[in-house]
Amino acid sequence: MATTQYRIVAGTDSDIHDEPHLPESRLTVREIHAHVDERGLRPETIADRFNLDIADVYEALAYYHSNPEEMRAAEQRYERANAVASERSSMTPPNDV
Repeated sequence: MATTQYRIVAGTDSDIHDEPHLPESRLTVREIHAHVDERGLRPETIADRFNLDIADVYEALAYYHSNPEEMRAAEQRYERANAVASERSSMTPPNDV
């Protein structure tokens, strides 16, 4: 069986993300998947909105579905980072008022 070659930049090879993303873009594979598979936007819409080639959108989706463990780990890191950021930014009143 042939191995698929992707142009996706791995998180370990990136200077801007710790997760897979499109080359020369800050848009991650996880974000593209969320827009298309979770929010129901069409790949053409994502390509237009982010000034991408439609092939890049489909490549990101193929990468997402071909690498489930890697993408699950990226999603877990993202959720943990969001939880930490939420805790740090939530304001609570002082207890002695």
